[in-house]
Amino acid sequence: QVQLVESGGGLVQAGGSLRLSCAASGRTFSRYAMGWFRQAPGKEREFVAAIKWSGGSTSYADSVKGRFTISRDNAKNTVYLQMNSLKPEDTAVYYCAADWALGKVDLATTRYEYEHWGQGTQVTVSS
Repeated sequence: QVQLVESGGGLVQAGGSLRLSCAASGRTFSRYAMGWFRQAPGKEREFVAAIKWSGGSTSYADSVKGRFTISRDNAKNTVYLQMNSLKPEDTAVYYCAADWALGKVDLATTRYEYEHWGQGTQVTVSS
């Protein structure tokens, strides 16, 4: 079992940057693939980025490629999302999620594959 707590959200102007953090409890953090998702008002929760348990493989939604970077520090039980060149359409609640990845080959990129979720952090990008 793992519990997730996001932080780092806020209000930023278009073109600015934010770094989200997700702190995980539990001793098995390094066995989880980690993902970031977001949900804007009236829209479904969508995939943003994911990283394998080792950090050696990542995946991004087309809409954020080249602007966002996901990383993790297994010694600190933390995953990060560095967001640069933010746009108003990036405004959403951002959620951290964990997928038990032991034995899995492919990196999970859909919300249905993730078992554990944080409470979310609001990111608002003004134009």
